Amino acid sequence: MTDSKKFKPALAIALKQYSARTFVSDLIAGLTVGLVALPLAMAFAISSGMSPQAGIYCAIVTGIIISALGGSYVQIGGPTGAFVVVVAGIVSQYGVDALFMCTMMAGVLLVVMGLTGTGTAVRFIPRPVVIGFTNGIALVIASTQLKDFFGIPLEEVPGEFIGRIGALIGSMTVSAETTALAAGVLVTIVVWNRLVPRVPGYMAALAGLPVETIGSRFGGIPAGLPQVQIPRFRPDLILTLVSPTVTVAMLGAIESLLSAVVADRMSGTRHNSNVELFAQGIANIASPLVGGLPATGAIARTATNVRSGAKTPVAGIIHGITLLLILMIAAPLAGLVPMAVLAAILLVVAYNMGEWREIPELWRQGWTDRLVWMVTFALTVLADLTVAVEAGMILAALLFIRRVAATTTVTRVTPDYIRRGLEHSLQNRELPDYVTIVRIQGPFLFGATDKLTAILANMKELRSIVILRLRNMTAIDATGLKAIEDFADAMHKSGRVLLLCGAPVQPTRMMQRAEFHRHVGAANILPNVDAALRRAAELHESAAAEPETGPTPTRTGYSPHAGQ
Repeated sequence: MTDSKKFKPALAIALKQYSARTFVSDLIAGLTVGLVALPLAMAFAISSGMSPQAGIYCAIVTGIIISALGGSYVQIGGPTGAFVVVVAGIVSQYGVDALFMCTMMAGVLLVVMGLTGTGTAVRFIPRPVVIGFTNGIALVIASTQLKDFFGIPLEEVPGEFIGRIGALIGSMTVSAETTALAAGVLVTIVVWNRLVPRVPGYMAALAGLPVETIGSRFGGIPAGLPQVQIPRFRPDLILTLVSPTVTVAMLGAIESLLSAVVADRMSGTRHNSNVELFAQGIANIASPLVGGLPATGAIARTATNVRSGAKTPVAGIIHGITLLLILMIAAPLAGLVPMAVLAAILLVVAYNMGEWREIPELWRQGWTDRLVWMVTFALTVLADLTVAVEAGMILAALLFIRRVAATTTVTRVTPDYIRRGLEHSLQNRELPDYVTIVRIQGPFLFGATDKLTAILANMKELRSIVILRLRNMTAIDATGLKAIEDFADAMHKSGRVLLLCGAPVQPTRMMQRAEFHRHVGAANILPNVDAALRRAAELHESAAAEPETGPTPTRTGYSPHAGQ
């Protein structure tokens, strides 16, 4: 079980030193994110096969609960695009009651993960699997919006990706007015986000024209508070829903913790992952009580929250209250939003969540990671997310075994072997006071990368030059490589220099393919610890010769005062 002293919501910690100035910052951020969340919440609900108010109810209830009970200072919770594919599948196959059951069961699972401290198990999901299903979800979401974007008059759109695309192409009927509106909104969002990045373009996109609207399709949005009702429980569906429940829980855990990490990087805070998962679980138990969707941390809205000046979880609570006030006062206006506008917004969301920039980098890292990505991506699009993640994990596990076996060696010790090993040895060496050495021992594959992240938690203890000794790191995969890249970037941002030394053949080959030198500089990748210490001495002498203010740190230089 978790330590009760450490199991404390971020809100409780933040309120101890709260001030009027902090409240003003939180108020502005909360109002901004509340306005941004409105069209997104409706769009996610509609794409999931639910009414638009289901998304708003979810955003209100879960947004307040996650901020009040969570372990992140600036995380925004609510419905997200990641759940659209899963929710739509559950609703179409088993009905709305099954969705509410699945959401509450997933909530219980998340609560257990948070209370028992097993939430960090999500680190065992390899990066190619995460990228693969994220790419796949983004493509599926985009395909579901083509009908409304182009105003194609199809009564029913097939649920399968290939059938959906075939039906849309076969229709060959496009509404010029709807397409013009949707394209205009799309351009507005893109241009607005470039010119005014602090205020998302979703807010500027809400316009009304004589085209199909939320009101004309769904009969408007009821004003007032959502009614609390206990969902109908169907015992016959419990076993059937086990697989989608695990998918919803794991997807919620992954998305919320990824979002919390992004929030930490942007705001300089540090979240408590187990407290965050506990709050996500409570929120998902509560959401079905008001007819809401599954919820998790929303990366885009969290980033907007930070950029808008949020300091504490109070901003997230204000975001939920803002949505509630809109629902009570201006619900009829929300019904006037054209469907084409929501389609354009979701196309932008799908593009932004797709992590498309990761694909070229992943492609350079060897056929094993490529294969895991391709299988996960293809099954997400052509089958469903549950099958995709299961297949991706099984394949990654098999390749894990293969990689460990391939890099395990049995060799005879010879005088030459002993002589070569001396240049890597740390025995009888006196480390300079400006150097910290960190070593990685064993295969650095998915599931082990958090051990390097833990070093960053004690950044102040690191010296101005950090040597990452890789002599005994026998193997690495895409997840491990990404962790080292993030570590290198964090060192650079703090004004320190990172030197790498002694990497064996397989890690060296992976780093060369990924052009890892872009993160540290080619001169800072050394063959052994002897060379690394000589390089450190050169950098230290060079920096000591500079004036006290010194130059701005680069990937090949450093500030002699960093970390002291």
